[in-house]
Amino acid sequence: MSVATNPPREMSRPRAYSWFVFIIVYALMLSDYMSRQALNAVFPQLKAEWVLSDAQLGLLSGIVGLAVGLLAVPAALAADRWGRVKSVVIMALFWSLSTLACGLAEHYNQLLLARLFVGIGEAGYGSVGLAIILSVFPSSMRATLTGAFTSSGMFGSVLGMASGGVIATHFGWRAALIAMAAFGFLLILFFAFTITETRLARHTPLQLAESPVKGKCVKKIQFRSLLKALFGAPTLVFTYVGSGLQLFTAYTIIAWMPSYLNRYYDLPADKSALAAAVLLIASGVGMGLCGFFADWMGRKSAKDKASLAIIYCLGSCVLLMISMRLPPGTGQFAVIVVGVFFAAGTYGSAGAMVTDLVHVSLHGTAIATLALAGNILGGAPGPYLTGLLADRIGLLGALQWVPLASIGAALAFAFARANYLRDLRRHESSSCQQSL
Repeated sequence: MSVATNPPREMSRPRAYSWFVFIIVYALMLSDYMSRQALNAVFPQLKAEWVLSDAQLGLLSGIVGLAVGLLAVPAALAADRWGRVKSVVIMALFWSLSTLACGLAEHYNQLLLARLFVGIGEAGYGSVGLAIILSVFPSSMRATLTGAFTSSGMFGSVLGMASGGVIATHFGWRAALIAMAAFGFLLILFFAFTITETRLARHTPLQLAESPVKGKCVKKIQFRSLLKALFGAPTLVFTYVGSGLQLFTAYTIIAWMPSYLNRYYDLPADKSALAAAVLLIASGVGMGLCGFFADWMGRKSAKDKASLAIIYCLGSCVLLMISMRLPPGTGQFAVIVVGVFFAAGTYGSAGAMVTDLVHVSLHGTAIATLALAGNILGGAPGPYLTGLLADRIGLLGALQWVPLASIGAALAFAFARANYLRDLRRHESSSCQQSL
């Protein structure tokens, strides 16, 4: 039996309810990042009121990322096994209650513990929420949906810092956190009454109708079988690596841009933070639009999704290396914005490639693995290693070298592209045999 190298024609189109699901799940992702980032906007008030050090403030932010990084895959696997809708309600309720506890904390240790629980609640939501969205849309839209949904993290960060700062200025830092929790509670109620496993199953595309999307998504699976499903195909491994290395560039530039603008543009802290927010927005838009083009190209040939990822990597590398050698000013910042736009654009392609090669019942776990690679290879080491290098050669010198990580990402995506069609044939053949 021969297997087509091009994606099969879709047998269904997204319905109104599919877009409704996308909007609600997207809004919850906004709440996720608003709850996570709002505290950063009230650091000055916390520092003054409780006489905290910068290290203590940094720990309040870092402990959330640590919990998310460690628990993302286990949380997603649990949701795939026990039911994604029920898991989302529990996750959102957990992080909203924890955010409320942050606003009611009486001293630093209570606040630190509450922030840990915020991270525990948020750990698996990004991957589980995306898996829910993918389950009600045609497979030809996976890159678009992955990029668009992931961009909510960027927009949520901007909204959280902006709204948190405004509320804290007028009503105090506690009110800012309580408001984030209240927003989460409202979305949880709306989600619980409008999205159910039964409704999701009724709107599952015909191509996925045979997949176990009702109730519990995954039966008990052995650890060795799980590893084979997530890492057995070379394309999966190379895609994890390529996405992680590319996010090394994207996360590092975004993280250090406020400091860069403050030191080399002589901007005060508030204006440099506002300018850096522009990069977050550009990154979010890039995730969505680049993902859309990956889906469009993928209709002609499946491996074109990997081809576009390579172009995004090399394009962002060239743009960012040029920008860091231009004199400070509007022109330089404009080139940085365009570079960041493409730097985060590979995530849609990566998400589509990963979900193409993993059974739909494990989509949440596979996406969590992709996110874990992004944290281990990009989000965690990028800003830190750049800081170490900056201590030796200056921040500008360090940022001039950072984009070279994108060359490694491009090579990884090139290896993924070389294996993609063969791995896709094997996956489709295996799926056909299991359905017989």
